Amino acid sequence: MGKVIGIFDSGVGGLTVAKEVFSRLPYEETVYLGDTARVPYGNKSGETVRRFALECLAFLSQFDLKLVVVACNTVSSVAIDLLNEKSPVPVVGVVESGALGAVQATRNKQVGVIGTKTTITSRAYFAAIHKLDPGVTVFERACPLFVPLVEEGWYADELAYQVARRYLDPLLDREIDTLVLGCTHYPLLKPVIREVMGAEVQLIDSAYQSAKEVEQILRGRGELAEQQHGEQKRLFFVTDIPHDFNKVACSFLDREEIDVQLANIEGLEI
Repeated sequence: MGKVIGIFDSGVGGLTVAKEVFSRLPYEETVYLGDTARVPYGNKSGETVRRFALECLAFLSQFDLKLVVVACNTVSSVAIDLLNEKSPVPVVGVVESGALGAVQATRNKQVGVIGTKTTITSRAYFAAIHKLDPGVTVFERACPLFVPLVEEGWYADELAYQVARRYLDPLLDREIDTLVLGCTHYPLLKPVIREVMGAEVQLIDSAYQSAKEVEQILRGRGELAEQQHGEQKRLFFVTDIPHDFNKVACSFLDREEIDVQLANIEGLEI
């Protein structure tokens, strides 16, 4: 492999970002890491998340990286500055991208944000949105059961609708016109969330915006792959149960088969 884009997440959710990167940057080679042994990150302390994030970065740094995408809102909320400090290449997080999408989309300046407990507690989206537009009112709501639902592949199940209604009903009373899906797992629940929120509420996920930022950075650094050289490789690694990841990944990426390899990242240092 030549120089690659590294992408990591706590599990399968980061595939929503990977899919946008594949679509927007079709000639780039990529390495994806899902820390499925320790998912979810969203109910863990900031200190623990930062340790996990550094281990993910250390694993990806074994490859010839040109850029790293943190396809996890929890990590982006509490560890992005640390990762940028430690990484030899640019690191792109998803929080700023989602905040920008929300500010551009809202018409009444009433924005909802849903995410993991750690993401919501960090108030990273609140800060990022207000940095762009202090006039926007932000309503935040933690939805911790969404991640395990997606990891189980139950994102079209009746249980998912019941959980979504319980989490999202309070946001309907706030008259928001825009809802940020502040976790990369959540776009897999879009049909469920859209049915609960109604068609008039715009759903913002940061995957598209993140892929756009990756393209801009690589183009600015003169490292954008404009054409394919030889066999293109996209590697996938997980830290536990590759079969389950393979099943969800094949379905979401519209592929018949994906070669998923096991990776041991605990204790790695960068």
